[in-house]
Amino acid sequence: MGKSNYSETYININGVNIYCEYILNGKPPIVLIHGYLSSTYTFNKIIPLLENHFSIIAMDLPGFGKSEKSLSFFYSYHNYAQVVAACIDYFNLDGVTLVGHSMGGQIALYTARIIPEKVKKLILVCSSGYLKGANRLMRYCSYLPLFHQAVQRRIKRSSVKESLKNVFYDISLMTEDHIREFTRPLKEKNFSRSLIRLLRHREGDLTSEQLKEIDIPTLLLWGEEDKVVPVSVGHRLVNDLPKAELITYEKTGHLLTEEIPSAIFENILSYHRSEMGV
Repeated sequence: MGKSNYSETYININGVNIYCEYILNGKPPIVLIHGYLSSTYTFNKIIPLLENHFSIIAMDLPGFGKSEKSLSFFYSYHNYAQVVAACIDYFNLDGVTLVGHSMGGQIALYTARIIPEKVKKLILVCSSGYLKGANRLMRYCSYLPLFHQAVQRRIKRSSVKESLKNVFYDISLMTEDHIREFTRPLKEKNFSRSLIRLLRHREGDLTSEQLKEIDIPTLLLWGEEDKVVPVSVGHRLVNDLPKAELITYEKTGHLLTEEIPSAIFENILSYHRSEMGV
Protein backbone atom coordinates (compact mmCIF):
# COMPACT_ATOMS: atom_id res chain seq x y z
CA MET A 1 0.00 0.00 0.00
CA GLY A 2 1.00 3.63 -0.26
CA LYS A 3 1.66 5.94 2.69
CA SER A 4 -1.09 4.45 4.85
CA ASN A 5 -1.49 3.01 8.33
CA TYR A 6 -1.91 -0.53 7.12
CA SER A 7 -1.08 -3.94 8.56
CA GLU A 8 0.48 -6.89 6.77
CA THR A 9 -0.02 -10.61 7.16
CA TYR A 10 0.35 -13.92 5.38
CA ILE A 11 -2.71 -16.17 5.22
CA ASN A 12 -2.31 -19.85 4.45
CA ILE A 13 -5.08 -20.85 2.06
CA ASN A 14 -5.14 -24.47 0.96
CA GLY A 15 -1.42 -24.74 1.65
CA VAL A 16 -0.43 -21.57 -0.20
CA ASN A 17 0.88 -18.49 1.63
CA ILE A 18 -1.00 -15.38 0.52
CA TYR A 19 0.34 -11.91 1.28
CA CYS A 20 -2.31 -9.40 2.43
CA GLU A 21 -2.30 -5.74 3.35
CA TYR A 22 -5.30 -4.50 5.30
CA ILE A 23 -6.96 -1.63 7.11
CA LEU A 24 -9.95 -2.59 9.29
CA ASN A 25 -11.85 0.40 10.64
CA GLY A 26 -15.50 -0.70 10.73
CA LYS A 27 -16.29 1.10 7.48
CA PRO A 28 -17.69 -0.52 4.30
CA PRO A 29 -15.28 -3.22 3.11
CA ILE A 30 -13.51 -3.02 -0.21
CA VAL A 31 -11.27 -5.76 -1.64
CA LEU A 32 -8.63 -4.84 -4.23
CA ILE A 33 -7.57 -7.45 -6.80
CA HIS A 34 -4.58 -6.79 -9.06
CA GLY A 35 -4.01 -8.04 -12.58
CA TYR A 36 -1.54 -10.14 -14.56
CA LEU A 37 2.18 -9.71 -13.71
CA SER A 38 1.22 -7.22 -11.01
CA SER A 39 0.68 -6.96 -7.23
CA THR A 40 -0.88 -4.80 -4.51
CA TYR A 41 1.41 -2.05 -5.81
CA THR A 42 -1.23 -1.45 -8.51
CA PHE A 43 -3.33 0.32 -5.86
CA ASN A 44 -0.60 2.18 -3.98
CA LYS A 45 -1.89 5.62 -5.02
CA ILE A 46 -5.58 5.10 -4.35
CA ILE A 47 -5.36 3.31 -0.99
CA PRO A 48 -4.33 6.47 0.92
CA LEU A 49 -7.39 8.15 -0.60
CA LEU A 50 -9.73 5.27 0.25
CA GLU A 51 -8.60 4.54 3.80
CA ASN A 52 -10.72 7.22 5.52
CA HIS A 53 -13.86 5.84 3.91
CA PHE A 54 -13.43 2.06 3.68
CA SER A 55 -12.01 -0.99 5.35
CA ILE A 56 -9.48 -2.24 2.79
CA ILE A 57 -8.07 -5.65 1.91
CA ALA A 58 -5.43 -5.92 -0.82
CA MET A 59 -3.79 -9.25 -1.62
CA ASP A 60 -1.11 -10.59 -3.91
CA LEU A 61 -2.60 -13.46 -5.89
CA PRO A 62 -0.74 -16.81 -5.83
CA GLY A 63 2.28 -16.59 -8.13
CA PHE A 64 2.55 -12.80 -7.94
CA GLY A 65 4.00 -10.10 -5.70
CA LYS A 66 4.96 -11.34 -2.24
CA SER A 67 2.65 -14.36 -2.30
CA GLU A 68 4.00 -17.88 -2.69
CA LYS A 69 4.96 -19.09 -6.16
CA SER A 70 3.44 -22.49 -5.46
CA LEU A 71 4.09 -25.47 -7.71
CA SER A 72 1.04 -27.29 -6.36
CA PHE A 73 -1.61 -24.57 -6.71
CA PHE A 74 -3.95 -24.99 -9.69
CA TYR A 75 -3.79 -21.54 -11.30
CA SER A 76 -7.32 -21.25 -12.64
CA TYR A 77 -9.55 -18.19 -12.35
CA HIS A 78 -11.97 -20.28 -10.30
CA ASN A 79 -9.23 -21.08 -7.80
CA TYR A 80 -8.10 -17.47 -7.70
CA ALA A 81 -11.70 -16.56 -6.89
CA GLN A 82 -11.67 -19.17 -4.12
CA VAL A 83 -8.58 -17.46 -2.67
CA VAL A 84 -10.37 -14.09 -2.71
CA ALA A 85 -13.43 -15.67 -1.07
CA ALA A 86 -11.23 -17.27 1.60
CA CYS A 87 -9.63 -13.90 2.37
CA ILE A 88 -13.08 -12.36 2.73
CA ASP A 89 -13.97 -15.13 5.19
CA TYR A 90 -10.67 -14.75 7.06
CA PHE A 91 -11.36 -11.08 7.73
CA ASN A 92 -15.05 -11.81 8.46
CA LEU A 93 -16.33 -9.37 5.84
CA ASP A 94 -19.81 -9.01 4.39
CA GLY A 95 -21.40 -6.62 1.90
CA VAL A 96 -18.09 -6.36 0.07
CA THR A 97 -17.17 -4.23 -2.92
CA LEU A 98 -14.70 -6.01 -5.19
CA VAL A 99 -12.38 -3.77 -7.19
CA GLY A 100 -10.48 -5.62 -9.90
CA HIS A 101 -7.94 -4.26 -12.36
CA SER A 102 -7.30 -6.00 -15.69
CA MET A 103 -7.16 -9.78 -15.02
CA GLY A 104 -8.25 -8.91 -11.49
CA GLY A 105 -11.55 -7.69 -12.91
CA GLN A 106 -12.22 -11.13 -14.34
CA ILE A 107 -11.31 -12.73 -11.01
CA ALA A 108 -13.73 -10.33 -9.30
CA LEU A 109 -16.47 -11.54 -11.65
CA TYR A 110 -15.63 -15.17 -10.91
CA THR A 111 -15.72 -14.38 -7.18
CA ALA A 112 -19.13 -12.73 -7.52
CA ARG A 113 -20.44 -15.92 -9.10
CA ILE A 114 -19.29 -18.18 -6.25
CA ILE A 115 -20.22 -15.91 -3.29
CA PRO A 116 -22.93 -13.55 -4.60
CA GLU A 117 -24.41 -13.28 -1.10
CA LYS A 118 -21.26 -11.51 0.15
CA VAL A 119 -20.60 -9.20 -2.81
CA LYS A 120 -22.55 -5.94 -2.78
CA LYS A 121 -20.88 -4.13 -5.67
CA LEU A 122 -18.30 -4.67 -8.40
CA ILE A 123 -15.91 -2.06 -9.74
CA LEU A 124 -13.97 -3.27 -12.78
CA VAL A 125 -11.04 -1.15 -13.93
CA CYS A 126 -9.96 -1.89 -17.52
CA SER A 127 -11.09 -5.46 -16.91
CA SER A 128 -10.09 -8.43 -18.98
CA GLY A 129 -13.02 -9.75 -20.96
CA TYR A 130 -13.96 -12.43 -23.50
CA LEU A 131 -10.49 -14.01 -23.69
CA LYS A 132 -10.32 -17.74 -24.36
CA GLY A 133 -8.26 -20.19 -22.32
CA ALA A 134 -4.86 -21.40 -23.48
CA ASN A 135 -4.94 -23.30 -26.75
CA ARG A 136 -3.99 -26.98 -26.98
CA LEU A 137 -0.51 -26.31 -28.37
CA MET A 138 0.34 -23.91 -25.53
CA ARG A 139 -0.84 -26.42 -22.95
CA TYR A 140 1.20 -29.17 -24.59
CA CYS A 141 4.33 -26.99 -24.72
CA SER A 142 3.91 -26.05 -21.06
CA TYR A 143 4.67 -29.67 -20.09
CA LEU A 144 7.95 -29.83 -22.03
CA PRO A 145 10.95 -30.18 -19.67
CA LEU A 146 12.79 -27.05 -20.83
CA PHE A 147 9.77 -24.82 -21.44
CA HIS A 148 10.14 -22.98 -18.13
CA GLN A 149 13.75 -22.14 -19.01
CA ALA A 150 12.61 -20.61 -22.30
CA VAL A 151 10.01 -18.54 -20.43
CA GLN A 152 12.65 -17.50 -17.90
CA ARG A 153 15.00 -16.34 -20.65
CA ARG A 154 12.22 -14.37 -22.30
CA ILE A 155 11.35 -12.67 -19.00
CA LYS A 156 14.99 -11.71 -18.50
CA ARG A 157 15.29 -10.37 -22.03
CA SER A 158 12.07 -8.41 -21.95
CA SER A 159 12.28 -4.85 -20.73
CA VAL A 160 9.87 -3.97 -17.95
CA LYS A 161 10.32 -0.36 -18.96
CA GLU A 162 9.16 -1.07 -22.51
CA SER A 163 6.21 -3.09 -21.20
CA LEU A 164 5.17 -0.27 -18.88
CA LYS A 165 5.14 2.13 -21.82
CA ASN A 166 2.27 0.03 -23.13
CA VAL A 167 0.10 0.56 -20.03
CA PHE A 168 0.61 4.31 -19.64
CA TYR A 169 -0.91 6.83 -22.03
CA ASP A 170 1.35 9.55 -20.64
CA ILE A 171 4.73 7.85 -20.26
CA SER A 172 6.09 10.86 -18.36
CA LEU A 173 4.16 9.44 -15.37
CA MET A 174 6.35 6.34 -15.38
CA THR A 175 9.01 6.38 -12.64
CA GLU A 176 11.93 4.29 -11.43
CA ASP A 177 9.65 3.11 -8.62
CA HIS A 178 7.32 1.55 -11.20
CA ILE A 179 10.20 -0.22 -12.93
CA ARG A 180 11.61 -1.51 -9.64
CA GLU A 181 8.27 -2.70 -8.22
CA PHE A 182 7.21 -4.47 -11.41
CA THR A 183 10.65 -6.04 -11.90
CA ARG A 184 11.23 -7.42 -8.39
CA PRO A 185 8.73 -10.35 -8.45
CA LEU A 186 9.98 -11.50 -11.86
CA LYS A 187 13.33 -12.43 -10.29
CA GLU A 188 11.89 -14.67 -7.58
CA LYS A 189 12.43 -18.41 -7.52
CA ASN A 190 9.67 -20.39 -9.25
CA PHE A 191 8.07 -17.27 -10.75
CA SER A 192 8.43 -18.59 -14.30
CA ARG A 193 7.10 -22.02 -13.27
CA SER A 194 4.03 -20.53 -11.59
CA LEU A 195 3.45 -18.29 -14.62
CA ILE A 196 3.51 -21.35 -16.87
CA ARG A 197 0.96 -23.03 -14.63
CA LEU A 198 -1.31 -20.00 -15.01
CA LEU A 199 -0.95 -20.12 -18.80
CA ARG A 200 -1.78 -23.83 -18.64
CA HIS A 201 -4.67 -23.74 -16.16
CA ARG A 202 -6.45 -20.49 -17.08
CA GLU A 203 -9.89 -21.51 -18.25
CA GLY A 204 -10.78 -18.28 -20.03
CA ASP A 205 -13.00 -15.31 -19.27
CA LEU A 206 -16.69 -15.59 -18.49
CA THR A 207 -18.99 -15.88 -21.50
CA SER A 208 -21.76 -13.43 -22.35
CA GLU A 209 -24.28 -15.94 -21.02
CA GLN A 210 -22.44 -16.25 -17.69
CA LEU A 211 -22.07 -12.48 -17.36
CA LYS A 212 -25.80 -12.00 -17.82
CA GLU A 213 -26.34 -14.06 -14.65
CA ILE A 214 -24.35 -11.66 -12.42
CA ASP A 215 -27.12 -9.54 -10.92
CA ILE A 216 -24.83 -7.21 -8.94
CA PRO A 217 -24.40 -3.44 -9.44
CA THR A 218 -21.22 -2.98 -11.47
CA LEU A 219 -19.20 0.11 -12.31
CA LEU A 220 -16.83 -0.13 -15.28
CA LEU A 221 -13.95 2.36 -15.46
CA TRP A 222 -11.89 2.57 -18.65
CA GLY A 223 -9.13 4.50 -20.34
CA GLU A 224 -10.11 5.45 -23.87
CA GLU A 225 -6.51 4.90 -25.03
CA ASP A 226 -6.09 1.50 -23.34
CA LYS A 227 -3.81 -0.60 -25.56
CA VAL A 228 -3.99 -3.73 -23.38
CA VAL A 229 -7.76 -4.12 -23.00
CA PRO A 230 -9.45 -1.75 -25.46
CA VAL A 231 -12.48 0.22 -24.37
CA SER A 232 -14.57 -1.84 -26.82
CA VAL A 233 -14.39 -4.63 -24.22
CA GLY A 234 -15.97 -2.24 -21.71
CA HIS A 235 -18.80 -1.52 -24.14
CA ARG A 236 -19.44 -5.26 -24.51
CA LEU A 237 -19.38 -5.80 -20.75
CA VAL A 238 -21.82 -2.98 -20.05
CA ASN A 239 -24.27 -4.69 -22.42
CA ASP A 240 -23.82 -8.16 -20.91
CA LEU A 241 -23.82 -7.29 -17.20
CA PRO A 242 -27.43 -6.58 -16.13
CA LYS A 243 -26.66 -3.75 -13.67
CA ALA A 244 -23.57 -2.16 -15.19
CA GLU A 245 -22.60 1.38 -16.09
CA LEU A 246 -19.47 2.51 -17.93
CA ILE A 247 -17.34 5.60 -17.36
CA THR A 248 -14.47 6.32 -19.76
CA TYR A 249 -11.58 8.76 -19.50
CA GLU A 250 -9.91 10.63 -22.34
CA LYS A 251 -6.14 10.50 -22.78
CA THR A 252 -5.65 7.62 -20.35
CA GLY A 253 -4.35 4.10 -20.85
CA HIS A 254 -4.55 0.79 -19.00
CA LEU A 255 -3.09 1.70 -15.60
CA LEU A 256 -5.77 4.13 -14.42
CA THR A 257 -4.88 3.70 -10.76
CA GLU A 258 -1.51 5.32 -11.51
CA GLU A 259 -2.55 7.78 -14.21
CA ILE A 260 -5.66 9.30 -12.60
CA PRO A 261 -5.86 8.02 -8.98
CA SER A 262 -7.96 10.97 -7.74
CA ALA A 263 -10.58 10.45 -10.43
CA ILE A 264 -10.75 6.71 -9.71
CA PHE A 265 -11.13 7.43 -5.99
CA GLU A 266 -13.94 9.93 -6.64
CA ASN A 267 -15.79 7.43 -8.81
CA ILE A 268 -15.44 4.70 -6.19
CA LEU A 269 -16.65 7.07 -3.47
CA SER A 270 -19.57 8.34 -5.57
CA TYR A 271 -20.64 4.76 -6.24
CA HIS A 272 -21.08 4.30 -2.46
CA ARG A 273 -22.63 7.64 -1.54
CA SER A 274 -26.12 6.29 -0.87
CA GLU A 275 -25.04 3.88 1.87
CA MET A 276 -22.28 6.10 3.29
CA GLY A 277 -24.23 9.32 3.55
CA VAL A 278 -21.46 11.34 1.91
